[in-house]
Amino acid sequence: MEKIYNLPESLIDVSTHYCPGCGHGIVHRIICEVIDELNIRQKIIGVAPIGCAVIAYKYWDFDCCEAAHGRALAVATGIKRVRPANIVFTYQGDGDLAAIGCAETIHAANRGENLTTIFINNAIYGMTGGQMAPTTLLTQKTATTPAGRDAKLEGYPLKISELLAQLEGVAYIERTSTDSPKAVLITKKAIKEAFQNQIDGKGFSMVEVLSPCPTYWGLKPVDAVKWMREVMIKEFPLGRIK
Repeated sequence: MEKIYNLPESLIDVSTHYCPGCGHGIVHRIICEVIDELNIRQKIIGVAPIGCAVIAYKYWDFDCCEAAHGRALAVATGIKRVRPANIVFTYQGDGDLAAIGCAETIHAANRGENLTTIFINNAIYGMTGGQMAPTTLLTQKTATTPAGRDAKLEGYPLKISELLAQLEGVAYIERTSTDSPKAVLITKKAIKEAFQNQIDGKGFSMVEVLSPCPTYWGLKPVDAVKWMREVMIKEFPLGRIK
């Protein structure tokens, strides 16, 4: 039988800690495939802060660095400025990038730091117990919005990609998804472009990836994918934003 899939060299063959139906594993694999295809494994440095992907280094067979909650882009900026020949990227969730790390995100983008950011948007805090995130949808129930998010009390979902796209230092922003095989291929293409932009010295690039969180959405994995397609993507439209 012909073998049609190989484990990427940059991906470590270990059991996952992620919940069934979680999209993190898909994006981890995509990143490794892109790194192998661009032949930058010996130059890459990943920065992961606090969140579900806090131990991403267990899955990636290349140099990684931890950052405090929300500070990944500040740490990545320091690494890139000291080691400009390296390819540096951050891997961040919505609570990390758009809440506690919002200032670091905005200012790194505004400075046009030559970095790549992979932003996982699952509309909720995963690791800490399912609280409301900046990206939580209106009426969506969470541990801290048991009656559903109310615009009068908690405001509106933060569209961080559209916000960053207004900044002159930003070279590239795209929002993709993990809800289908076709979407995964589009996500891979976007992530590859974001890394290539850094190689070419174009400045700040970010790919926002919509990802399911069945555990804290209170849905079965199949139903979580359906909710993404029917509800989440309407709030966060897919495509190139800048």
